[in-house]
Order: sequence, then structure tokens, then C-alpha cells
Amino acid sequence: MDRDVNFEESLTQLEETISLLESGDELTLEESLKAFEDGIRLARLCRQKLDDAELRIQKLTEDGEEPFSTVKDEVFDQI
Repeated sequence: MDRDVNFEESLTQLEETISLLESGDELTLEESLKAFEDGIRLARLCRQKLDDAELRIQKLTEDGEEPFSTVKDEVFDQI
């Protein structure tokens, strides 16, 4: 999978592919299979991007503290 592909662009392409398949437009069997394969590939790519983002967040917060707790305290102290 190409990790340089933008998540938002992949998601948009996935939504378009799903719409094409759901629209009932007359696609040949081969066109339907190709669209389905593209959809699966895009869904997996999006899932991997989300998993990667979640892992990055976990690594940043693995010490157990809220990531913005000091900023939040400073803001509330000003109010």
C-alpha cells in the first residue's frame, strides 16, 4: 500500500466507488469487480492510515497524562 496517499483523497475516492456500485448504473460484471477491488483497496488504505494515526497518538500519550492538561489548567486559571 502506498503510504504517501492522502487519507482524505482516499476516503473521497472510496465514497465515489461505493456510490458507483450502489447507484445501480449498468456496469458490466468486469467493471463491477474492478470497482469492488478498488473499493476494498481504498478501504484497507484508509483503515491503515487511521491505525497509524491512532498508534502515533498512543505513543505521544503513553505516559498516561492528558496531552493538554497543563494548557487546559492555564486557560481555566485565566477565567
